[in-house]
Amino acid sequence: MERTLVLVKPNGVARGLVGEVVARLERRGFEIKAAKMLMVSEDLASRHYAEHVGKGFYKDLVDFITSGPVFAMAVAGPSAIQVVRAMMGATNPVNAAPGTVRGDFALDMGQNVVHSSDGPESAEREIGLFFAPEELIA
Repeated sequence: MERTLVLVKPNGVARGLVGEVVARLERRGFEIKAAKMLMVSEDLASRHYAEHVGKGFYKDLVDFITSGPVFAMAVAGPSAIQVVRAMMGATNPVNAAPGTVRGDFALDMGQNVVHSSDGPESAEREIGLFFAPEELIA
């Protein structure tokens, strides 16, 4: 059983897509191990996007993720990281296949509706940023 972090970003929350994303994950067979709506602070955003510090798009990432509420989930299931990323679609929605979340609902790479962890180490780190251990269902 593998876990990954999934975020419905501020534009996805504003557009009412939380239920759509949750439904797709649950229909696929994933379990939601933790979930909450929150405002991402600049501190949390800087830790979440630490690998992008110094890149030209860093400030835009932080500004966007802190611009409105985010719905965060710890999702578990077989090959969760790889399968969830495939369900979310390519980071750039121009390249995202129809039927994926980004392919169906996103137009802009900077505001691409969702985030999901890209590997086991980042999944563990990101889940730890958004959820305290006692918030996770075993």
